[in-house]
Formats: sequence, C-alpha cells, structure tokens
Amino acid sequence: MNTRIIGAGLAAALLVAAAAGCSRQSTGSGAAPAVNVGNGAANGVLVGADQPRSDTDFWSAYAGFMGPKAAAAGVALANTSSDNDSNRLKSNVDTLLSKNVKSLIIAPQDTAAVKPALADAAAKNVPVVSVDTRPDSGGAYMVVRADNRAYGTKSCTYLGETLHGTGKVVEFQGDLTSINGRDRSEAFADCMKSKYPGIKVIEIPTEWKPDKAVSGLQDKLLTDPDINGIYMQASIYLQPTVALLQRENKLVKAGQPGHITIVSNDGVKAELDAIDSGQMDATISQPADQYAQYAVYYAKAATEGKKFAPGPTDHNSTIVDTGVNGQLEDQLPAPVVTHNGGKVGDMDTLATSDPGLWGRGGH
Repeated sequence: MNTRIIGAGLAAALLVAAAAGCSRQSTGSGAAPAVNVGNGAANGVLVGADQPRSDTDFWSAYAGFMGPKAAAAGVALANTSSDNDSNRLKSNVDTLLSKNVKSLIIAPQDTAAVKPALADAAAKNVPVVSVDTRPDSGGAYMVVRADNRAYGTKSCTYLGETLHGTGKVVEFQGDLTSINGRDRSEAFADCMKSKYPGIKVIEIPTEWKPDKAVSGLQDKLLTDPDINGIYMQASIYLQPTVALLQRENKLVKAGQPGHITIVSNDGVKAELDAIDSGQMDATISQPADQYAQYAVYYAKAATEGKKFAPGPTDHNSTIVDTGVNGQLEDQLPAPVVTHNGGKVGDMDTLATSDPGLWGRGGH
C-alpha cells in the first residue's frame, strides 16, 4: 500500500469538510454522530435491527428511515450498532437473541464473516433479513438489496457512452470481501472489456476507505495525467476526490474542456448537489428508504411464516434465487440519475430534480 502522505492542501480541505459535518462522509478515520434509529411501534412484533455503520450519508439515511418504516408496519425495534466490525455484529446478534426478538435485520459488511452470527440465529429458529449485502454461505430468510452487478454495468455504460469509448478511467473498488464490492467490480470490468475495449481501466482497491482511494488517485494523476473518468463505487469517496482534483487544478465543470467524468453509486443528497454543480456527472440511487421499508416488511413476514418465491413483486422489484442454499433476494430498483435525465445510449436516467428520489426527500 502506498503510504505517501497526502498533500497539506488536501488534508486541510478534509479537515474543513469534517468540521462542517453536514455531509457525514467518512474520511477514513473517526465516525459521524450516530443516528437515532427510533423504536418503531410501541406494541409491535419485536425485531432486532443492527445498524452496520454510521459514518456515511447512505447508512445514516437508512437508519433514519428505519424507525418510521417500522412504526408504519407495526414492528417494534431493538437496536444495536456494529460499526463495520464483524466480531461486534456477532456479539450484537447474541445480545438481540437474548432479548427474544422474533426476527433479525442485519447488514453484514463482511459477507463471509457473518456465518457464525447466522448460525446462532438459526439455532434459536430466529429468521434473518440481510440488507444491502448477501451472506456468502446463505442462511438469510430474505436478502433486501439492489442488483449490484447492474451498478457496475450501468456505471460502465455511462462512462463508455460519455467518453465515446476511449480514454482512461480510474475505478475506486469497494472491499472485495463484500459481495457488493465484488459484484460492482466484476460487472464493471466485464462491461468495459466487452463493450468499450478502447477505454483503459485503472483499478484502485480501497476496502471502502476514502484515504486509500485518494492516495491511489493522487499517484495515478502523476503517471496518467490524462485520466478522463472516475468510477466511485460509493459516495464516501466524493468529498476527498473533489478536494484532491481541486488542489491539482483538475476540477473542471461538466461540459467544459478537461472535465473528468465522475460516476458514483449511492444517490445521497451530496451527490445530487455535486451533479447539479457540475462537479460530477451521474450516480445510481441505491434505495435507502426502500431498504428500510422492505427489511421491516420481510422481518415481520418471517414471524408470520410467510413464504416467497422467485418472480416479480407488487413493489416494482424482482425476487431471485441467489443459488446459495435456497436463499432469496428481493432486488429493488436503483435508477441512474443525471442532471437533466433522459437517455444515455440505450439507458434511461432520472433527473436530479425528480421528487421521488430519497436523496431529495422523497420516500
């Protein structure tokens, strides 16, 4: 790993961003203030809910949606927070099981290491709903997630079409121990290889850590100063990337010569604002509001003994068989968002002003 210290200008910019506290993006150290999740319905069925982390806009938004969605569904919540720590998640699951919860909602960030926690729940016949990530070995009653391979493919398509099939693109890869990081990275690579072979992809492994992404990008700008695209697999990279490009005099507004086309995956308000200001170009809106809503829905359904099968749902999604021990996954829609909306190649996009976007307050 490159350990060269990031320049003083960038460090100062990051400190200013952290002090502002309005976007709650992680800079690789420390965490944003925890969100008060809420307890849901006072007399509802008791469900244990572990919040995976509180250091990003996306997960802060998800946590904020949980309480109201649970209250509306008649679910009472017992809450814990694992702060991106697999051992803590295991301990939290044991704690929740000791409270006699009827089902569990978790969002394991390491999808292999969650196996012991799932085994503990299974031993007590407590069904588990996994949000955003899919346990590698199965064991979840339902996975509530968007199609993360589609994230990689859509991001590739946007960059490929916008850059007309030529150029150099940096990819900030998420943690490859996570199914999300693997899905996005593999699909992006497959799409670029098959559809846009004239684009050179420069991969930067980040483990979901913004400091690794920015340090890697700083190095690549020295050896490849003609980089004209960036694929950020999460919104946590936005602020430090903008700060670095600004320091290097490479932050050029969209539509002007020298602009670096940037695509991200999350749909947080900071991304939508950055698209509107011309700092970046597109994002995929990962549905934090629906993650909370349908996590609660399936957690309650599990306590009622309901069964589901692959196929379309009544909420504009598709349940698929993951092929792992019969584990099912409800793949919720995640639209591409651009400033004006419309077609990019054969791909439909929504405008940043669309009132239905959760990042704009729609839910």
